[in-house]
Amino acid sequence: MRFFYIQVIWEDELHYLALDQWTREIPVVANRGKIFDRNGELLAANATAYSVFARASAVDDAESSATFLSAQLGLTYEELLQKLTDKSRSEVTVVRQTSKEAVEKIEGANLSGIYYSRDNVRLYPYGSLASQVLGFTSYDRSGTTGVEQYYNKYLAGKNGEILFETDLVGVDLEGATAAYLPAEDGLNIRLTLDYRIQALAEEVMQKTLEATNAKAARAIVLDPSDFSVLAMVNLPSYNLNDIPRDDIDTLNKLSRNCLVSDVYEPGSTFKIVTAAANIEEYLQGNANAFSLNHVFSSARTRTVEGSTIKCWSDHANGKHSNQTLAEALNNSCNPCFVDIALSLGKDNFYDYLSAFRFGRETGIDFSGESIGMLLPESTVQNGDLARIGFGQAIAVTPLQLACAAASAVNGGSYYAPRIVQEIFSDDNSVREKNEPALLGRTVSKEASEILSGMLEGVVRDGSGQKAYIEGYRVAGKTGTAQKYENGIIAQGKYISSFVGFFPANNPKYLALIIVDEPVGTYYGSTIAAPCAKDIFQGIIEMKEISPVE
Repeated sequence: MRFFYIQVIWEDELHYLALDQWTREIPVVANRGKIFDRNGELLAANATAYSVFARASAVDDAESSATFLSAQLGLTYEELLQKLTDKSRSEVTVVRQTSKEAVEKIEGANLSGIYYSRDNVRLYPYGSLASQVLGFTSYDRSGTTGVEQYYNKYLAGKNGEILFETDLVGVDLEGATAAYLPAEDGLNIRLTLDYRIQALAEEVMQKTLEATNAKAARAIVLDPSDFSVLAMVNLPSYNLNDIPRDDIDTLNKLSRNCLVSDVYEPGSTFKIVTAAANIEEYLQGNANAFSLNHVFSSARTRTVEGSTIKCWSDHANGKHSNQTLAEALNNSCNPCFVDIALSLGKDNFYDYLSAFRFGRETGIDFSGESIGMLLPESTVQNGDLARIGFGQAIAVTPLQLACAAASAVNGGSYYAPRIVQEIFSDDNSVREKNEPALLGRTVSKEASEILSGMLEGVVRDGSGQKAYIEGYRVAGKTGTAQKYENGIIAQGKYISSFVGFFPANNPKYLALIIVDEPVGTYYGSTIAAPCAKDIFQGIIEMKEISPVE
């Protein structure tokens, strides 16, 4: 029975152990798949490098070898000598990703027990462009963050080997043949990102970051028709070819895609959702919804459960009087949206929050997505509901808000946002295609069209006028939100934002702009709206979009 166990049951494992004992393996590194933008522009590639290995049992003169390698590789003599005399391991890595010139000199020296193999280094042609989206790889070429990490199983490929027969102590046998196990290169990825729009948005936001001395500047550009991500900007940023690996805190801060992972109170940009819910309920005949011609009370305040909610305007000299819903959006008047949220009621309003996917993931193909912060419906009081109506008492990710706004104005379709279009091999054979995925409906097409018209009025006549472009139907909503620290309002700290899209009657481009803690002027109408205008104007020129007749 023991003989049968050894010969049959244990055969494969013993064969592998024996093979490992009488062979020396040189790895054949697979090429990592490349990453392209939607136009075929190369965003992540590979540069050839080499790795050097040693088998201490086969090294004849460790001292001389250490001296020579030290001069060629820039490593200390002591470090190399320790590796070349360490016989506790069959093989050690001397250095990774060294130059071809260094390897040629090592090869010419014909050092016993020293060998090398081709390696590769990840190279990013555009440096810091979309750095938080692309992500980076570790020293072993495995994806660590971003698309590199999320799609690592496709990009990584499978390494091969060259096997040389050796004697018991690892010395090559004369006349022995080598066995070659080829590597399988990784697959390539085509993103939905447009590198031209990405570069444009980064340039616009960088200028704003510097001009306002803000803590951060961020932007998302989406295609509202299917939620393809055209650009994601997180500033400040870093160069993917010069990663600050020695400073973990800085690296974690700069490499995080805050548009997906961080949350904030959206403020008045959230009024898009509240307005959409009211319009839809009105069209469905809900008596608790306000008609499109309803005139809201001109009082500057609303008192809910003993708490007073004020409008940013003093309402003096007839300001904000005789407001309809369209005018309330123009003026960004908080009390009107308090009225809407309370009138629709908690159950009804929370149904819309669920439909717009607040409090859960959007479904983007990216790691680290936050679900935001939404109070459980069972705990919500009228005071909470009133504040949610105008964008307080709720925290969202920028991506959540951008997707909600896109759904509200594209006819009511909510898609899973996506960063990758397809995965393909070097012969251009498509292995997987990431088609648009419809997750649900939020409002009717009619409600969406009405809302889009109102938001066009905000840019034409209201608080979003600094996003207006003559001849083009730009629409949107401004937002200015106070920041909280340790549960209380942080004095003098604001988030300026704007959600805009065009054309208003058939949205093709939607941008969410966020400027975190600008110094001096902080209103979204004066800080964020102009950024959207600059991005949209750049897209118009880039795509040669004709004005509306």
